[in-house]
Amino acid sequence: MSLLLRPADELAGLVRAGEITARELVQESLDRIEQLNPQLNCFVDVFAEEALAAADAVKPGDPRPLAGVPIAIKNNVPMAGKRLTFASNFFGDFVAPMDANVVQRLRDAGGAIVVGTTTLPEYGIQPVTETRRFGATRNPWALDRTPGGSSGGSAAAVASGMVALAHANDGGGSIRIPAACCGLVGLKAQRGRVSQAPTVGEQFLSIDGVVTRSVRETALAMDLLSGPVLGDASWAPPPAEPYVDAALREPGKLRFGLCLTPPLPDVEATPAHAAAARETAALLESLGHTVEEIDPPMRDKELARIFTAVFGPMVCAQAMLASMMAGGREPTIDDVEALTLWLWETCKGIDAVTAYGALVQTQGAARAIVQWSDPYDAVITPTLAEAPLTIGTLDPDGPDPAATFARAAAFTPYTPGFNMSGQPAISVPVAHDDELGTPIGIQLIGRPNSEGLLLAIASQLEQARPWVDRRPELAGALS
Repeated sequence: MSLLLRPADELAGLVRAGEITARELVQESLDRIEQLNPQLNCFVDVFAEEALAAADAVKPGDPRPLAGVPIAIKNNVPMAGKRLTFASNFFGDFVAPMDANVVQRLRDAGGAIVVGTTTLPEYGIQPVTETRRFGATRNPWALDRTPGGSSGGSAAAVASGMVALAHANDGGGSIRIPAACCGLVGLKAQRGRVSQAPTVGEQFLSIDGVVTRSVRETALAMDLLSGPVLGDASWAPPPAEPYVDAALREPGKLRFGLCLTPPLPDVEATPAHAAAARETAALLESLGHTVEEIDPPMRDKELARIFTAVFGPMVCAQAMLASMMAGGREPTIDDVEALTLWLWETCKGIDAVTAYGALVQTQGAARAIVQWSDPYDAVITPTLAEAPLTIGTLDPDGPDPAATFARAAAFTPYTPGFNMSGQPAISVPVAHDDELGTPIGIQLIGRPNSEGLLLAIASQLEQARPWVDRRPELAGALS
């Protein structure tokens, strides 16, 4: 078994004890990237020489929790001196002038070694990772299927054992979706939990995090990432205890809601995904909890419209940076994919009054969602409505971008609402589709600021139905 399929904190412990060097770990990562990336297409850039040099600086006894552990960063946050592309031709080969907070915390405070940056859909729009610029990223469990998006490159890299964990971010499900597609743990933390410094002071929908193979690794990373940075406009209150400790705590007897009906009309979960959620509910009942089936807080196409009115400008703000670098020139179909251009034009047609009205509507919907989930310690849903899509199902350059966007929503109806509400949600790979050979993710949604409890529940599920040693055949093919 590859070293990089072992837990990240265990790897750091081996480096700390002098049983293995950080250089050996990084070289293992680089070797696996060289062997597997041609099949999976996870990486935008690989920093081999720089990563090996950084590894040489990590010595035995280094107390940092990820000392010497190879990781990857999604190519939509800045790393000083590295290309920041957002997977778009419009950004060209722009070199970022500074590090994002998440990079500093994982690398400097955590001691992790960044071996490269990972792929995403253009500007993070799609729940699949297929772009005009870099091509399609593939799922290690089934090469004809997507690893999800928008953190698809990160998820494929972790699931295949190229890196021990990887940075991801989530503005509508972009941590949870690829975690579900690739059999990983993916936590979208509470709004304001992780600072997006130094570029953004506050973000209503999106938040940074990681994808990992185990609950403990996610907890460890969240302990590193959590907390404000001077200048943030707002932040979440600090947790009562470190997340690593919370993940080990027995959650006690809890009350769960089980919601199988998606919030979008004319969309249903496949029988396999609905059954997986029911089986998870039954497992929780067998562990002493109570579960009752509930309806979604709303089932209305209007929800998708108001989400898009907030999500669209968030995405277009990234394209606007490229426009500024191009001297104010707006993107054309030669610069960006048809879906991006459609979203850009749609956002241009929203005046300031309408945009602010959509934000107010979004906040109203968010309040309704939080109130709906409040009677329960957590709510269970499928993470996705169906199996990972076949490559090419969502064509970002297809003739009808609006239809592509709607098809994406039908694939991922369960995730965006909790970006609107800001409350934490986690996807865990409790189930598996034996017919297709792909994982099935189950989503747990908590009350505001309840990441610790969600991690404790996820840990209990992980112990009852272990998934860490379940890996794609491709990942076990190398040693």
